[in-house]
Amino acid sequence: MTLRRRAAEVAPDPVQTDTVEQASRSHVVNNAIYRDGHRVASPHTLDETFAALDAHSGALAWIGLYRPNADELSSLATQFHLHELAVEDAIHAHQRPKIERYDGMVFIVLRAARYLDETESVEFGELHIFVGANFVITLRHAESPDLSIVRKRLESTPHLLARGTDAVLYGILDAVVDGYGPVVAGLENDIDEIEGQVFDGDPSVSRRIYELSREVIDLQLAVRPLVDILAVIRGHFDESGDDPGLRQYLRDVEDHVVQVNERIDEFRQLLRDILTVNATLVAQRQNEEMQQVGVSSNRQAEEARKISGWAAILFAPSLIGSVYGMNFRVMPELEWAFGYPFALALMVAISGTLWFIFRKRGWL
Repeated sequence: MTLRRRAAEVAPDPVQTDTVEQASRSHVVNNAIYRDGHRVASPHTLDETFAALDAHSGALAWIGLYRPNADELSSLATQFHLHELAVEDAIHAHQRPKIERYDGMVFIVLRAARYLDETESVEFGELHIFVGANFVITLRHAESPDLSIVRKRLESTPHLLARGTDAVLYGILDAVVDGYGPVVAGLENDIDEIEGQVFDGDPSVSRRIYELSREVIDLQLAVRPLVDILAVIRGHFDESGDDPGLRQYLRDVEDHVVQVNERIDEFRQLLRDILTVNATLVAQRQNEEMQQVGVSSNRQAEEARKISGWAAILFAPSLIGSVYGMNFRVMPELEWAFGYPFALALMVAISGTLWFIFRKRGWL
């Protein structure tokens, strides 16, 4: 896509990217008036913006806001006749991606995404866009997307910016959709990694599969509504009779959205398959462990039987010997000439009998 290639070559403007610090002062992170594709004014306040827009016939105002307060939105709503429902959605945020058409304006909610290499996670940002005949108001509730790159690119191509609010809207949509590319690549790499973890038997992989599944679902919730949003915008372009070149640019964005949606569907199916394989491998490992426990238990039982058998064999002569070792006076066997050989023979007979029985039963 053209924006992705051009954006990589253009460094962000320090003034435009100073979002958090500047937002803490005025919430207006960028403000410009354009005419015929060129910047003709850079107002510092909203009042100056309104005055400059009135002073330049046929001009376009592009106002970038970062978490504005209710007073600033109220001022914008009064000047540009923003619909109260759209303003309420913009204030409260946490909206699903959508497009709403009101009299004289269009309100669009997008969810941008970026992949964080440090944490191997996906961060989502919400972007609200008000588009009218002579104004574009962008309102961000997160650091992404960086619209300074979009503004820089459009300012470097005056012939595109001269096409008005539709060109600005296209540039923003193009930037948001291009931002999904690195996210898809990062998720693909994460899925490749967990495939290795699954077969390596990593016990933490189940949690990682779940986390990835949630990120893929969140990305799908951000991307899938763009199909309907772009269809509505394309219908507006067709109704307004805009030049074919801009419609071609929009079709390029639609193609990228379709590709991202297809990749997301592949990821979801792949993660389901990985989860199934992981569950199968976990069950298999558990069965193997149970078998090993069973083998160990059987081995222990066998050893216990052997010990018990030999103990019983040795117990018989010990019992006989202990009886004769009591040395009582009244023991007829003490006066018997064959008492001693008989006692030995009895010990051998009993021990031999027990050995034969235990051997036959497999205890020895």
